[in-house]
Amino acid sequence: MKYRIEYSPDTENHFHVLTTRQQVTVLDTVEKQLQYQPAVETRNRKPMRPNPIAPWELRIGDLRVYYDIEDDPEYVVYIRAIGIKERNNVRIGKEVIKL
Repeated sequence: MKYRIEYSPDTENHFHVLTTRQQVTVLDTVEKQLQYQPAVETRNRKPMRPNPIAPWELRIGDLRVYYDIEDDPEYVVYIRAIGIKERNNVRIGKEVIKL
């Protein structure tokens, strides 16, 4: 089953911090990795410990995409946040979060 990808309004601000190349990489990878079977754990996709951002993480090099999955009433992947991993912290937009 194909999932629809939906970006939260906050992700627009998260994209402004990224370079154009990083933005294109995120958009392409999200489309390839999350349209089919987004809840299947892979090398770059994993469920996260409880946190205030999202239950799933997609790793793209030093970039991180945090998302949530809904199967009912329709198949949707909600992109909640996009950030850059820096050691033990993630910079999402202009905010630094320790995960």
